Amino acid sequence: MGNATAQTAAGRAKDWNGWHFAALLGGNVALALGPLWVRLAESDPGPVSAGFWRLVLAVPFFVLFARASGQAVLGLGRNVLLAVAGAGLFFALDLGSWHLGIGLTRLGNASLFGNSGSILLVAWGLIALRRRPRLGEWLAFAAAIAGSAILLGRSLEIDHTTMIGDLLCLLAGFLYTFYILLLQNARARLGNWSLLTWSSLAGAPVLLALAAMLGEPIWPQVWWPVAMLALTSQIIGQGLLVFALKHFSPLVIGLALLTQPAVSVLAGWLQFGEVLTPLDGLGMVLVGLGLVLARSTQK
Repeated sequence: MGNATAQTAAGRAKDWNGWHFAALLGGNVALALGPLWVRLAESDPGPVSAGFWRLVLAVPFFVLFARASGQAVLGLGRNVLLAVAGAGLFFALDLGSWHLGIGLTRLGNASLFGNSGSILLVAWGLIALRRRPRLGEWLAFAAAIAGSAILLGRSLEIDHTTMIGDLLCLLAGFLYTFYILLLQNARARLGNWSLLTWSSLAGAPVLLALAAMLGEPIWPQVWWPVAMLALTSQIIGQGLLVFALKHFSPLVIGLALLTQPAVSVLAGWLQFGEVLTPLDGLGMVLVGLGLVLARSTQK
């Protein structure tokens, strides 16, 4: 998924320099390449199996980063472990759904819909606060819904399978929302690297079981797409964002997030010949606007 650590950013921008900004953009670009590696790995070992290796190969690096940052990896309380285990379950289902969807739809659609959790988190926050949406929140919902309707309609025109891929990616965004919510209390006690370590450890067996149920081969014959997926989506992408996010406001983070579908669209065009029409572009702009507005309303 494109922004697994995005919700850890502080609500207000802090001092930042060019290195922080380069890390913010670089992290988003690295995450945006994830759908490309998933598509290349969908026949060997398979999209869900690729998600399993994506987590497993990254865990040793997360442990090293946690130790280097002084974050506790062992000795966690029972309640924290239960919360992280539940979050890991939803993270695994999120990745499984998203990786399956990537193989069925266009890469740009997959990136946008996979990040739809930002909109859902705003809606959940409003329900929790028991208040009506403000203007910016209404605009975020309206733009996201209108853009999604355009993209889903275009996918249906292309092929029913493409629309199924879109819906799987939207489901991934829905599941990601619960991943973030379950980690809210644990996040106050643990650092980002410890959370990623344990959520990956909890999610990997779920993905392994799902891959086996789907009849996917588990052990890759060609390792480089899976290795690149783990390197870009988990290690480099997450690492750069953990370094950069705390220095920027939600609005800047939302704007930087839009580099992900742009890079995915470019990768889809160069590698698979995926071409967008002006109507596709309008749908993507509207969904992207909804994501930015949703970010800008977060505190």
